[in-house]
Amino acid sequence: MAMHASVAHFCRLTGRSIGSLSVKWPRDATQPAGRGYISSSAANSIQFRLDERTAHSSLDLFKKDTGVIYRMLGLDPSHVQDNPERFRDWAVVFGSEEITGGRHYWEVTVQRSQEFRLGVAEARMAREDCVGTSAASWVFGYARRKWSAMTGNKAVPVQLVGKPERVGVLLDYEAGLLALVDTERRKIIHSIRGRFRGPLCPAFGLWDGELLTHSGLEEPGSLV
Repeated sequence: MAMHASVAHFCRLTGRSIGSLSVKWPRDATQPAGRGYISSSAANSIQFRLDERTAHSSLDLFKKDTGVIYRMLGLDPSHVQDNPERFRDWAVVFGSEEITGGRHYWEVTVQRSQEFRLGVAEARMAREDCVGTSAASWVFGYARRKWSAMTGNKAVPVQLVGKPERVGVLLDYEAGLLALVDTERRKIIHSIRGRFRGPLCPAFGLWDGELLTHSGLEEPGSLV
């Protein structure tokens, strides 16, 4: 039990999952097949589920693939279907839709997790990398009761008192903007600027508890 506790502590510090620390994955991971596409003319009501084909072996999907729960030990990676879309080293899962333009909004219930990341990532992001540390991802992370904006292995503190039960994510593809939204006050808390050059997917990292996604939502009209 002491050994498991020590390993778990190390994994929480690094964001890496137990049972996959030594596993590597090719850098030229192929683009996931069979996803939907959102055109630049689409309304801001993207609807997606979590894509089991991308889910790390420590993550289980539930509620018709709109929720994800973290299992500390998870499955033996050898017991999970082997494909180039799956994250092997990190507890990451992508949404099922690819976004190629437009302005889109979704929400995530985060009250049952103390360590997670949420945002977007390039659909072709290497599956050996992690969202937030890869330059092909833009996410907001929560750990040790603190929020941060993360991309390219750089983290900027986000001033947010406490942790709400639910947060919003706003993506403006053409403007190169990803924003974290206070769903109660309908206010942008913090934004990340990026250069989006290809299809993006909603992206989630989870190392404790569970997350529940809510898509198909219209953007609150008061957001700026």
